[in-house]
Amino acid sequence: MVSKDQAIGWIILIVCIIIIVGYPTALGLCIGDLASNTAFLLVAIPVTLAIILIFAIGAWIGWTMATTPPPKPIEEIEAEIETEEEKTEAASETESKEEEKEEEKKGGKKKK
Repeated sequence: MVSKDQAIGWIILIVCIIIIVGYPTALGLCIGDLASNTAFLLVAIPVTLAIILIFAIGAWIGWTMATTPPPKPIEEIEAEIETEEEKTEAASETESKEEEKEEEKKGGKKKK
């Protein structure tokens, strides 16, 4: 199932692709009528390229959102942290017991 963020990413991607294809197409239809106006072309071409670039970045963001897996729920992360803390506590207890045993052995040897 797709998460909410992934669904929004797909929508952003699709809308950006439609605009990337549709804007130059609509401009091309208008240029036929205004081809003799050079000033129009000098403005229209860079603006069209800028719009394509902006919406290409938007499409990239949408693709990233759509293909990134959803994050883990907070409860699951908290449970993982608790188990890691328990493991480290158990390991530190084991180490402290081993150190006490070693000290007892060393202390016993010194008394002899």
